[in-house]
Amino acid sequence: MEQRVLGRTGLTVSALGYGAGAVGGLMVRGSPAEQERSLARAFEAGITYVDTAPLYGNGESEKNLGRALRALGAEPVLGTKVRLPAEARGDIGGAIAASLEASLRRLGRESVELFQLHDEIGTPEGLTVEQVLGEAVPALQRLQRQGKCRFLGITALGEVPALRAVLESGVFDTAQIPFNALNPSWLAPGHPGLPAQDFTGLGALAAARGMGLIGIRILAAGALSGEAGRHPVAMQAVAPIASGPSYEADLAAARRLLPLVEAGMAGSLAELAIRHAAFAPGMGCALIGTASVEQLEAAIAAVEKGPLSPGAVERMGALLA
Repeated sequence: MEQRVLGRTGLTVSALGYGAGAVGGLMVRGSPAEQERSLARAFEAGITYVDTAPLYGNGESEKNLGRALRALGAEPVLGTKVRLPAEARGDIGGAIAASLEASLRRLGRESVELFQLHDEIGTPEGLTVEQVLGEAVPALQRLQRQGKCRFLGITALGEVPALRAVLESGVFDTAQIPFNALNPSWLAPGHPGLPAQDFTGLGALAAARGMGLIGIRILAAGALSGEAGRHPVAMQAVAPIASGPSYEADLAAARRLLPLVEAGMAGSLAELAIRHAAFAPGMGCALIGTASVEQLEAAIAAVEKGPLSPGAVERMGALLA
């Protein structure tokens, strides 16, 4: 699998990353045997980056991931996160340190390569720019100096002006970006026909600051499979992030892309979406969350086919406009 350098971190990561989140759900609700089999297959295929967070299953993803990695004797590039509950915002620094310590215990590691702020920025539910830069960043940098994490990142969700201010500060090494065919605006113009948040220009800004970009929601939580049914292990109800007003709306929009499959430009809608995200210009690593080894196999096979043709990408935009 293609390997890339993740921005200024110098970390080498795979074009496709292993997402251990709750939406796909395998690392939260799957069996230990299936979890280990999935990770073993990922590493065999050349996947080198694994992403988790305390939020996923209230620590279950980190615990299961730690157990599985020990069983496999594997040490991938590993990223986790911290999200601050409202009651912790009186001591942001202390809460961040405590969160990472708990994550390291669950993972069975002394450090992680990437530690990411998981809160939205600039929304009523999230952190203000002042809280991020004045309180969270100093706490994150202390942990970095202590050797508990090598690099720092954000999940780049929230209000665009606030995100822009944080990106312009240059203090973060990576950004997880919501990027898929339904909202490509981080790295390409968005589709005017879709009610998605417009992040146009932020990708270029992040790249200019040397940040590595990690794609999230590349299948729009499964809507870009074109299938309404969900695997029993997967989260059964998922709210959209930076795409349509509902999962049903995203599903309907995704099905507008079926002519590309019928024309032979991709083998399935899921393949179309994965290849579109993994090979988008400027993308460091595109995360895929799965519910089964079979879904992982399909994602690996999609990436092995390489980028979509320019004609397919152009027609995709036209169908969604």
